[in-house]
Amino acid sequence: MKYRLMDLLACPICKKFPLELKVFRESEIQPPQKINRCELYCAYHNIELSSNVSTECLKCYSIEIRDGIIICSNCGRWYPIEEEIPRMLPDELRNKNEDTQFLAKWRTRIPEKILLEGKPYSMKN
Repeated sequence: MKYRLMDLLACPICKKFPLELKVFRESEIQPPQKINRCELYCAYHNIELSSNVSTECLKCYSIEIRDGIIICSNCGRWYPIEEEIPRMLPDELRNKNEDTQFLAKWRTRIPEKILLEGKPYSMKN
């Protein structure tokens, strides 16, 4: 997953934007020749953008997020990123076994609030 995708993603349940991103593993890739600046939010620098904010985008384009978690601070939901793919599914399509295995695997890197109270699944339920 690319950092710049966070400029487009909102929580599929409550529609909050921007979402919080925690990166566990990255890899370097060859950046494309054409680079577009994010419009509203830069996840690489963790800032909301305005016309007077300047960001260096080449580094962002040369990184692939391999594993991480996307968190909605509004409704408490979390979405895993595994093997470069964000899984932003509604609750009814989520797999409890897969989600709890993800939480267990990365428990030292995931905020405690998500581990204990995250939706739709946490380490408690």
